[in-house]
Amino acid sequence: MEEFGFKISKSTRIDLDSACQSLYNQIASKVPDIRTCINCGSCSASCTAATFRRTSFRGAILHINRGFDKKAVEFLKSCMLCGKCFLVCPRGIDTRNIILEIIRSEEG
Repeated sequence: MEEFGFKISKSTRIDLDSACQSLYNQIASKVPDIRTCINCGSCSASCTAATFRRTSFRGAILHINRGFDKKAVEFLKSCMLCGKCFLVCPRGIDTRNIILEIIRSEEG
């Protein structure tokens, strides 16, 4: 129905109960730190690569939680593994191991 130039948009709601979290659970079994992430954004704010490319550890974790594994890998392809995200993380999450596990998941 379109009146006055407006139309009803399709819902963009994500049903987290039905999202496939197999990759998230697989990574959590190897690196349990992923479960302690509070998505504060400190990692993304300190990221040097994000200045030049679209990369975000926080975004990748959110995508994995929502079942968008391929998008998560795309977010991390330009990561330089410099470790700044690990240094600023208030929870001390081993971000490098998590990033490597996410990237390895695409290969195998």
